Amino acid sequence: MVITKSRLVLGATAVTLSTIAVTSLGIHSRGQALFKASPKELVDEVWQIVQRQYVDGTFNQVDWQAVRKEYLNKSYSNQQEAYKSIREMLKRLNDPYTRFMDPEEFKNMQVDTSGELTGIGITISQDEKTKQLVVIAPIEDTPAFKAGILAKDVILRIDGKSTKGMDTNQAVSLIRGAAGTPVTLTIQRNNQQKQFKITRARIEIHPVRYSQKQTPVGKVGYIRLNQFSANASKEMQEAIRNLEKQQVAGYILDLRGNPGGLLFSSVEIARMWIDKGTIVSTVDRQGTREREVANGRALTDKPLVILVDKGSASASEILSGALQDNKRAVLVGTQTFGKGLVQSVRPLDDGSGLAVTIAKYLTPNNRDINKHGIDPDIKLELSDAQRQDLWLRERDKLGTLQDPQFAKAVEILGKQIAGKGTPTAER
Repeated sequence: MVITKSRLVLGATAVTLSTIAVTSLGIHSRGQALFKASPKELVDEVWQIVQRQYVDGTFNQVDWQAVRKEYLNKSYSNQQEAYKSIREMLKRLNDPYTRFMDPEEFKNMQVDTSGELTGIGITISQDEKTKQLVVIAPIEDTPAFKAGILAKDVILRIDGKSTKGMDTNQAVSLIRGAAGTPVTLTIQRNNQQKQFKITRARIEIHPVRYSQKQTPVGKVGYIRLNQFSANASKEMQEAIRNLEKQQVAGYILDLRGNPGGLLFSSVEIARMWIDKGTIVSTVDRQGTREREVANGRALTDKPLVILVDKGSASASEILSGALQDNKRAVLVGTQTFGKGLVQSVRPLDDGSGLAVTIAKYLTPNNRDINKHGIDPDIKLELSDAQRQDLWLRERDKLGTLQDPQFAKAVEILGKQIAGKGTPTAER
């Protein structure tokens, strides 16, 4: 199995509720299908792809051959009947990240190269145990973010409709819509229900923001990475180079609330920080391991602290895990989201699409972080009230000494700078 730019994505970037259903996947559409498969042929095509590629050779203890026999023995008079059977078939795997998209849904998940999307700006997944729809993270400065949606919020209802038994594709179809129109989410947070009426909008996303900060330990480069989109590595390179020209003494990389995105983007950005060593390994069901490694082209070797929280997922976990295991950075904040799966997304013969979990990823020290996440070196938790004050009501304090996690990062960075830039994690 080869890591490619066009097809592999990380499990945590499940669904961004917008016109682009899954952001930044690097999918290359093949345009109009050369031919339209019959309904039964489409069912079998999906079965065959799962048979060849699915990460678990036992298919999560499901008799996959019997599933094929069951669904190919059915008669299908149209594509919609086939779609329904395909969704039922995939549910047998008990894997929310292996999912079918009809042509409209698949079109909606394509990358918009302008960097804009229409929607409310949240990334969700389906909890593997409870089957509830859970917010991975809101995208910064989007309607959902400004409304106060937080990572780990459980979506109970969409415009009054219960989400019980609903998959992520169904949720997308209910939540997305035209800019300027409202949608109401009922969420559960800490055993309390809250209602949010959110107006959809056209959103322009710039994944990287950066600035030089004057701190008690000297000039610090502060880089906030919001998501691992197709242009994130280019913007990251620009940020580091400009901050190097300003002769900063060290860096704080803020991955809080970053829900992930492209696998190759996380690898490219990791290479900007480390000269040698493994970045990530992916392991398929045959046990075949593919490694991505540094290429000796790091842009800086100055001290680095990374801020993480429970909204840091997938690609964020690859990057932070790689830099932590290589002792290149100290992680400050809270335990990350915990999604260590990789999917291949591919078009089908009638214009629909399929996402299949094909591998898991391991950090350089062979840590499987799926369902657990990355533990920070320095744990510093903020209450929900603190987070809302910092991220919504008093945004000007974010990335300043009035931001408790940033202030701790500056303190740690000062010790690294005093120690000639050698990262030393305190526990």
